[in-house]
Amino acid sequence: MILSLLPLAIGPWQIVIVVGLALLFFGGKAIGKKLGGAIKSTGEGVKEFKKALKEDESKEEKEEE
Repeated sequence: MILSLLPLAIGPWQIVIVVGLALLFFGGKAIGKKLGGAIKSTGEGVKEFKKALKEDESKEEKEEE
């Protein structure tokens, strides 16, 4: 059973090969733009979440008064 799962194990060399092929096919700039957009949108989502939490807390404080 363990031998059947062995081919599915991903090691560091497989990751290096996949990253190298991605850079070869798409280029560094294209990957950088897509990754940068993903990071930016994640940051915006976190910012909106924090803003919503603050608004909710201020509503609760007003209701308590």
